[in-house]
Amino acid sequence: MNIHEYQAKEILSSYGIPIPRGRVALTSDQVERAAKMMGGRCVVKAQIYAGGRGKAGGVKLVHYPEQAMEYGKELFGRTLVTNQTGPEGLKVRRILVEEAVEIAREFYLSITLDRETSRYILIASAEGGMDIEEVASKSPEKIHTLQIDPFTGLRPYQARKISLALGLSGSVCEDCVELLMNLYRACQEKDCALVEINPLVVTKAGWLMAMDAKITFDDNAVYRHREYPDMMDYSQLDPLEITAGKYDLAYIKLTGSIGCLVNGAGLAMATLDVLKECGGEPANFLDVGGGATREKVAEAFRIILQDHDVKGVFVNIFGGIMRCDVIAHGIIEAAGEVNCTLPIVVRMDGSKVEEGKRLLRESGLNVQVGDNLGDAAARIVKMLG
Repeated sequence: MNIHEYQAKEILSSYGIPIPRGRVALTSDQVERAAKMMGGRCVVKAQIYAGGRGKAGGVKLVHYPEQAMEYGKELFGRTLVTNQTGPEGLKVRRILVEEAVEIAREFYLSITLDRETSRYILIASAEGGMDIEEVASKSPEKIHTLQIDPFTGLRPYQARKISLALGLSGSVCEDCVELLMNLYRACQEKDCALVEINPLVVTKAGWLMAMDAKITFDDNAVYRHREYPDMMDYSQLDPLEITAGKYDLAYIKLTGSIGCLVNGAGLAMATLDVLKECGGEPANFLDVGGGATREKVAEAFRIILQDHDVKGVFVNIFGGIMRCDVIAHGIIEAAGEVNCTLPIVVRMDGSKVEEGKRLLRESGLNVQVGDNLGDAAARIVKMLG
């Protein structure tokens, strides 16, 4: 689960991490008022669920409140396209207005989950303000990493070692140690999958400050934090993903034309790979889960059909916990409601497989049943080719 920069900074501030003074605005008039509160000279920042905003024209230093208001008018409702949004971009509906800070040095700092070790890993670099991937590829020696033992947590001596590696000394080094300890505490207590500060700066006055912040929560831990759903900006999400979430369906919109309905995340990933190998382009990742009901399958199929990019549907089901005839009933129910004429190819195996295939063949839908995964994938690609 993502949140906006201003929300991430509020969390960091509650853990004692210094941030610039700022106010979030929902209208251009509010942008102007916020700029006046900051003394006129301030930074106006578009709030979207993606990085790379500065390169896309979503961040600007202004010198007068009137200039801030005019820039706010340009930003509101504008679609920002960055390297993280994809070509469709994201609309700006909120703006953060912050005080301008005189910066002496910039750093990169993050704590994220290392999937290989199942531990948090601290990543730091003296090359802040840049794409960390670019720094890692061109100058890997400038990236400092530390795997954090979950039993002992981050220790002060480890935080000091990272601070010294960044070239900090004296009181600023000790401030960085405290900041790192607080950042790790926030990461644990808030169940974060990622906490990133880029850049973390030393101001010309000698203070450490988080100039930008990104926090991603672990979706599996949201139930422990009742306030998290209220923090979500649903305007930043795909409407179909929102609908899927209501029915506990794992759905991610992709860029292709083949709608996919699969039970099991591993099988879904394999399905996408096989479709690509056959020359097809999946329109989505959709996992209905191992024990989905007829109603859940029907809703998943409706979601696929609501995507106007979908030109054909590929269903790949292994009936272990779930019976194949239940899947067939769900598909027939949903397709009948919307008079679906799109080509459908189904590969199914397992419990009640023959009954499921019979129901599909007798449904009157434009459906074919594949003998195996490779055959079925090749069929849907050929039908759309």
